[in-house]
This record gives sequence, structure tokens and C-alpha cells, in this order.
Amino acid sequence: MNQHSVEKIGGTSMSDYSAVRDNIIKKHGSDSPYGRIFVVSAYGGITDKLLEHKKTGQPGIYALFADSINDNNWLDQLETLQYQLIAINQDLFINPQLRQTANAFIESRISDVRECLSNLQTLCQHGHFSLSEHLTTVREMLASIGEAHSAWNMAHLLQEDGFNARFVDLTGWDSDKQVDLDERIAAAFTGIDLTKELPIVTGYAHSETGLMSTFDRGYSEMTFSRIAVVTQAAEAIIHKEFHLSSADPRLVGEQNAVPIGRTNYDVADQLANLGMEAIHPKAAKGLRQNDIPLRVKNTFEPEHTGTLITSDYVSDIPRVEIIAGCKGVYGIELFDQDMAGNLADYDTRILSVLERFKAGLVAKDINANTITHYVSTNLKTVKRIVKTLQEEFADAEINQQKIAIVSAIGSDMQVPGILAQAVNALAEQDISVLAMHQSMRQVDMQFILNESDYDKAIQALHSRLVEIHDHGQAICLAS
Repeated sequence: MNQHSVEKIGGTSMSDYSAVRDNIIKKHGSDSPYGRIFVVSAYGGITDKLLEHKKTGQPGIYALFADSINDNNWLDQLETLQYQLIAINQDLFINPQLRQTANAFIESRISDVRECLSNLQTLCQHGHFSLSEHLTTVREMLASIGEAHSAWNMAHLLQEDGFNARFVDLTGWDSDKQVDLDERIAAAFTGIDLTKELPIVTGYAHSETGLMSTFDRGYSEMTFSRIAVVTQAAEAIIHKEFHLSSADPRLVGEQNAVPIGRTNYDVADQLANLGMEAIHPKAAKGLRQNDIPLRVKNTFEPEHTGTLITSDYVSDIPRVEIIAGCKGVYGIELFDQDMAGNLADYDTRILSVLERFKAGLVAKDINANTITHYVSTNLKTVKRIVKTLQEEFADAEINQQKIAIVSAIGSDMQVPGILAQAVNALAEQDISVLAMHQSMRQVDMQFILNESDYDKAIQALHSRLVEIHDHGQAICLAS
């Protein structure tokens, strides 16, 4: 069995090269830094500028290009991005000759994009050609720039610092044929000796089917996962700027939030559903099926072993491991007296509308005549969804409300009374529960709340279900 690891470095960590070099590359627990493959994200904030801001939806180059075929706002944004990437190079490269080479590399990529998009814009101004048919390709091409920039830079900076690093470009930039993802990975690693080389790999990988059509902004995690599977890695590691902790330390206090240490892929899926991804669920699937453990580490605390995620882990005693949640969620409630007896038909039609508008579904409620879907998207999209649903269901009463979701999550929470204790903890803080869910798998409880109660709810649940437990007095221990 291979003994190498495949390690992904997040964008915020990548923005601090010295920390990456000293805390990740050098801090390996052995005399040799080799036996590892590094998959890197774009520098922090760059993909937001290339596509759109992940949280606010503010348009980047892609969104500007997609929304207007007749103006050149996207071109101005591309010029601005080029200056930003060159500024990053200015800060990173002391060697002027190497800095000039780095600038030439990224300028060449951006020049290719500028020419390609300009030609496509001109072409699609003719009635026979539709821009929408090409947008997926445009999105992938733009996304690839961020990872190509950071991976090239890191490989050459490490070479300057005495490491035998190799830039591995999976973007397919100069490729003249379409291949599937696994085939591209296998070809790229042919001839690489992991005992003597450090491959620095682009987090974006071009494939025959396209990663972004399925994974969108989770594409780098899929690249990372498939490299681990294809190369038969012993372990997969994700380096982030924070620990996978029992709650957000900014809300519950540094002294109360603790790294989880161990959990399983089921818990990781629940976190991903809330937008707090340890790893994309479909990327985790490959690791799980191939029995590859995943470790999440904090770049800035290299001595800490982090959190190990495996398929078979179950906590020694039933307990809550994490209190997590998300804000900026909208509840879209559809009431129709005719729904009774036809729930499946209504739900299918509503889900079709949500899919059309690419609204992320976090949870839903169903009773005899009402279906409420909780979606993670912006208000503009919610209004479009409500308008479409009103046209689809003319006799229905449709309401929308901005809410927050807070969850208690654990690998084993089969404890009598734990739901009542959680509700009591919220009630004691005068927090109204709008809706709640607890699945038969007993791995999470979800509470739908007013968004203004989000911080208090995280604090109340963590105090009652996690902090007391750590002091040996938890009400959630099985008797």
C-alpha cells in the first residue's frame, strides 16, 4: 500500500506563503518533506473576483460577462484582476527575474482569456449563436486562472527555498483532447517520484464532463479527492485557517470551543449541508468508499493533530459534537388546500422550480397541506422563485421569511430527552423555535429560528449540550 498523503491547502492559508512553507511543508514529523501531494486553492478572494462573491453574490468577471452581451464591464474587471495578481507576485517574489517569469505566466493566461471571451462576445451578438450554451465552459476557464496562478507560484517559491517541487497543471490549458478526470490525473502523475518530488497541483482540473456543472465552487475538493483515490493515498489532509471545532470560537469563546478530534463522514455531510464544508459530500464519497481517512488541520497550529474523519467512527458515549448553523436562509412556504393527498406531486413541482433557479436546499417541512423549503440563496432569487411558484400554483398562498438554522450534530446522539433539553436551552434565552427537525439517524437536530436569534442560539446550545458535557456533567449522557 502507498504511504503518501494528498493534502489540500485552502485559499486563506495560501495567502500566507511563509506559514505554508514553515508549518506545512517543513513540519512533517520526519526528516524528509516528500511523500506528499499538495492540491492548492486560489489565493483568498481571487475566485470571488473571477466568478462572483460566494457569500454576497457580488458579480465577478464571469457574472458580468454572463449578464451582459453588449458591454465590456467584464473586461475592465479582468484588467483590475490582472493588476491584483501582479501585486500578489510583487509581494511574494524577491528574485526579480523569477518575479518577471511569474508575471509573464499569469499575463499569458489572462491574455488568452481576454481574446477568447472577446471573440465569443462578438460571435454571440449574431442571432445564430447563444451565449448561454457556452457559459459553463466560460466559468470553468475563468475559475482555472486562480489555481494556476497560486500553484505555479508555490512550486517556484519552494524551488527557490531548496525543495524539489514540481508544478502539476491539471487545468487542461494547452490540451488538445477531452479526457475524464481520473485519466487526466493518472497521466499527470506518470513519471513523478513522490519520494523525491513535491507535486504542487492546481485545485481546478479540466475534465470531459466538467467539474463545475456538478460541484460548482466545490471543484477543488473533488480534484483533491480523486487524486487521493487514483494515487491510492494512505491519508487525505485538508489544511485550513481554523480547526474543525465544537462551535465558532468567535461566538462561544476561544476557551469553550474545542477541536473535535474524531468524527465520521456522516457528520461531515451534515456540516456541508449547512455550508460549513469540511469537504464536499460527493468528494467525501470517494474517500469513504476507498477507506481513505480525512484529516482537517489548522495551518497556524502545525503541532496539533487536527480532526480525523473516518467511515466507522462513533463516539464512545452518545453526545453532541458540534453546534453549527447558517444565516441568510429563506423559508418559502406554500399552502394549498388541494395539496392533501397530492404531496408528492406538489413537492416534485416545487423542487423543479428551485432547481431551475439553482437555489441550495438546506431543509424542508411537510404536512397535509403545506410545504416549506428552506433555501440558501439571495433575496432577488427568492422573489423570482415566489413569482414563478405563484404562476404555477394560482390558488396557493405563498409566504417567504428570512430565517437562520442552528444544528446540534454528532456521530451518535441517541439520548432520551436530548431534544427537550435543547428546546429548553433555547426557551431560557427567550428564543422562539419556528420549526425543528430530528431525523431517525440521530446524527443531527435542526432548529429554524429568527435570524436575529442566531448568535444567542449557538451560545445557548453549546453551553447546554457541549460545554457541560466536557465538564463531566452533561445532561445528554446515556444513563
